[in-house]
Amino acid sequence: MTPRRPVGAGAFPKAVEPPGTQSAATGELYAALDLGTNSCRMLIARPAGAQFLVVDSFSKAVQLGYGLEATGRLGRASMGRTVQALQICRRKIEEHGVTRMRLVATEACRRARNAREFIRHVTRETGLPLEIIQPEEEARLAVISCAPLVSDKTDQLLVVDIGGGSTELVWIDLTAVPGPERARAIMRLSAGFNVDQGVRAAARVVDWISVPLGVATLKDQFIDVEDDAARFALMSWYFEEKLASFTPYLAGSPRAGFQIIGTSGTVTTVAACHLGLRRYDRTKVDGLQMTSAEIDAVIRGFLTLGPEGRRADPRIGRDRHTLIMSGAAILQALMRVWPTDKLSVADRGLREGLLYAQMAADGVLTEDGMI
Repeated sequence: MTPRRPVGAGAFPKAVEPPGTQSAATGELYAALDLGTNSCRMLIARPAGAQFLVVDSFSKAVQLGYGLEATGRLGRASMGRTVQALQICRRKIEEHGVTRMRLVATEACRRARNAREFIRHVTRETGLPLEIIQPEEEARLAVISCAPLVSDKTDQLLVVDIGGGSTELVWIDLTAVPGPERARAIMRLSAGFNVDQGVRAAARVVDWISVPLGVATLKDQFIDVEDDAARFALMSWYFEEKLASFTPYLAGSPRAGFQIIGTSGTVTTVAACHLGLRRYDRTKVDGLQMTSAEIDAVIRGFLTLGPEGRRADPRIGRDRHTLIMSGAAILQALMRVWPTDKLSVADRGLREGLLYAQMAADGVLTEDGMI
């Protein structure tokens, strides 16, 4: 089947990873940093009409949550790697003269007993105002970043964010919203899942859940299982068990008018492998639509490669080869519960949501041209 990209895939929020530092041009710059269980990632951007344009970016696998499952604490080496990455982010923020920023930490810091100590250490070493956000806000920010990928034919929407330490799922009912307004209705959720949007045709959050299992934490729980295929199967079924309290779990998948949007390194890696890309290209991946069968074919290919083959495969990458099977196990579980011929791949997420929320709050985005 020929890969498809929806018409709005390139619309706001626009967040193109630059090959290097770009000219800041005019307008105040904003920074958004996402410190997860595995990675530290930052975007610096400026508002441009109804969109924002990325000026600079940073991404580093710091493995902050390494050993967290066993000890309940952030390790000294992990914190050291993370502070080094944050020092680079601080220098970029200073070089660009950024004054408006939101720098957040997620699941690893939510769970670690020494998280507050770590935050104080970050403040002393870098001066950066790092804050720990709760699962609902993390899920909400991921959802609004994916708004441009929502089809005007979508009645029921599931947004999935597979992180390093947790996976967020949000189910949204859009039946009360006219087709052309559905993406904009998703953006209005930035105020909160249960906040009155002040409009009759509003997106309704049916349910949301934060499962405390992501690519790193799930892998760590099954690291003692030697057989590759057996470990994958156990991880997938174990993750599905954690969905039992999610209201739409028992309802199954309404194939007509149903759309899943997946945002994570796992999903974008699966998409890139499906396309056969030897070099990652965001413009080809963001907004791509895949069927359950196409996703299963890629995952079967991962299993066929085995650990050594995945390590050597340039499509997977050196930073992800140890985590791709736990991420694929989560993705396969979701496809098993809610099979679909329209999983939309989102190369966007928490950082883009943070940028949008800041700019929207400051009123620096124009309505003209917005989705």
